[in-house]
Amino acid sequence: MRHVEVKKGIYWVGAIDWNVRNFHGYSTHRGTTYNSYLVVDKKIALIDTVKSHFFDEMISRISKVIDPSKIDYIICNHLEIDHSGSLPRLMNVAKNAKIITSLNGEKFLKAHFGANEEWDIKAVKSGDILQLGEKSLVFIHTPMVHWPDSMVSYLQDDKILFSNDAFGQHLASYERFEDEIPLDVVLEEAAKYYANIVMPYGNNVQKAIEALSGLNVEIIAPSHGVIWRSHIERIISEYKKWSSNITEDKAAIVYDSMWGSTEKIAYALFKAFDKRNIPVKVFDLKTNDISDIMTYILTAKYICVGSSTLNNNMLPAVAAFLQYMKGLSPKNRKALAFGSYGWGGQSVTQLEEVLKSCGFEVLESIRVQFVPSESTIEEITEKVYQSIGNKG
Repeated sequence: MRHVEVKKGIYWVGAIDWNVRNFHGYSTHRGTTYNSYLVVDKKIALIDTVKSHFFDEMISRISKVIDPSKIDYIICNHLEIDHSGSLPRLMNVAKNAKIITSLNGEKFLKAHFGANEEWDIKAVKSGDILQLGEKSLVFIHTPMVHWPDSMVSYLQDDKILFSNDAFGQHLASYERFEDEIPLDVVLEEAAKYYANIVMPYGNNVQKAIEALSGLNVEIIAPSHGVIWRSHIERIISEYKKWSSNITEDKAAIVYDSMWGSTEKIAYALFKAFDKRNIPVKVFDLKTNDISDIMTYILTAKYICVGSSTLNNNMLPAVAAFLQYMKGLSPKNRKALAFGSYGWGGQSVTQLEEVLKSCGFEVLESIRVQFVPSESTIEEITEKVYQSIGNKG
């Protein structure tokens, strides 16, 4: 397996998962990578491992550079299994390696893999330095970006930030750097990664960016996706925007419809936003993945959610979407609930309650019994047009 030299003496030796399409509920249409980095000096350090069933791919790449048994340190920036799954097998090869991790990381190591007394584990504090020879690694804790154990490692002389899950993308590619493939693809996947994994931790992201602001960074090497070397200012700028919940004047209309009446209301809303010159996208939950929808919602000011009423409740797909969105905690949004019904009509009230619980400013809802007439559709469009203000 081909390894890639990032800088002299520093190598990408991770694994490419071409075929994964679901990453704990997040759709990965373009696959992913599990990035592991080898730093060769008087002492040899491996920064993170890979998902367990990709161990052979990783060890093959390491073996092209050095004898894996010669690894002195294994840096565990984060103990989630896609990062640490190969650790037990690696420790059987690199028997004398010392594991370096955060204070919480030490606890998680024991919880994941048992209290293995044969493992030499050292918990480091933020600011601690590991001297490898001419090269030195500085460790900086970044808790809750996105786990309590998270930290990053900074290779001082080479100006490389091993950024853990920050700045990553789920993107399988033969190329290893962001300037080797279209930037819009990388940014799209970086936004999707942030929206579906990192978004609940915006305040922690801002603290981490502040903590890292004094570093001279020429390369950002994340745990997933491609490595940043030509557009570092751009991705940091995007993270600052996303973590601040800065929205754009655009709308997402998300719905499920039993017989088409709620769908008609959705398109009446579309006309209202279009009439105000507000960019808008319509997402039918029968055909759109919720993690793709959240990527759009990451910067959307308006979120409209619609459902028919079924058995005195909203439709299951809408309930699942709302639960998913609420967990990701977007902020500073305006929301609108809508739907059709036959006799009960409970779904719209339930939608309102969830949208309010998200902390959104909830606009007046749209509720229609049975099939909306053409005149009703026109009334809905005009009503929503007025409620969202003059944007023309």
